[in-house]
Amino acid sequence: MLKKAGKDIPTKSGTKTNPKSQKEVPGQMLDKASKEIPTTSGTKSQIMMRLEKMVEESDIMHGAIRSVDMDESVFGIAHSELIAKEDMQQLFEHEELGIAVIHTYIWYMYDTLMRGTELCNRFNFIAASHINTTFITKNPTSVMNELVDRFMMAGDNTTPSLYFLPFNSGNGGHWVLVAMDLSRLMVYYLDSLPGNWSKYPSMKKTVDAEILKFRSKKNYRNRKDITWVRVQCPQQNNSIDCGFFVLRFMRDIIALNRIDIPKMVWNNNLVSYGELDFLCFF
Repeated sequence: MLKKAGKDIPTKSGTKTNPKSQKEVPGQMLDKASKEIPTTSGTKSQIMMRLEKMVEESDIMHGAIRSVDMDESVFGIAHSELIAKEDMQQLFEHEELGIAVIHTYIWYMYDTLMRGTELCNRFNFIAASHINTTFITKNPTSVMNELVDRFMMAGDNTTPSLYFLPFNSGNGGHWVLVAMDLSRLMVYYLDSLPGNWSKYPSMKKTVDAEILKFRSKKNYRNRKDITWVRVQCPQQNNSIDCGFFVLRFMRDIIALNRIDIPKMVWNNNLVSYGELDFLCFF
């Protein structure tokens, strides 16, 4: 289940099979304070084993919670994310990821890869708790206003940059990644299952309308229509990994500092998407 502020959205996607152990994609790794993001391999990495042991010895498995404070630079508004027992179990038991885990890993990526670097001018994040199919259906006006406000916060958007939106379908709980380049009127769609954005017409309609609304408020000329691109990316081979894939898509794009996503080369045989470096929970 996808949980946020007392609201539940069911999570399920794909056909379940056994995930395979794979290796890390070679490429440029960006550092912060001389620290690299560690890689993982196998079905249970040393990092995850250490983390699981720490959690088992803490009070979080007995009902306690942890609060992760995120400043406004991450999502455009300061807020705290609560991490509880069920969030840890999503990692340890390899379950579908909920919003709390998605947001906390984004904060971790921002803090370790981006903060204090020029990458802050190239990549921005939109909170998954504010924009998904369920909220668009219930309150489309509020969703639209929040998206435009987020666009307005990050400079003039006249040079290529990306806004990452981890989007949850709200119907089966599948995660996809939408990456928007406002300067070039490009929207990249990354899905670890077959198909494209036509599966989520309300999402596409909202994104298109708000990009144009933002440009109108900025008095930018719309010289062409918005172009959507279905990126050929690695595909999941089970029913639970869509959230892991979305996080890894963002991490790879940021670590390689790539704005032109279709020019990236992913190889299913070289990437382990079932596990990530969840050091953020220490």
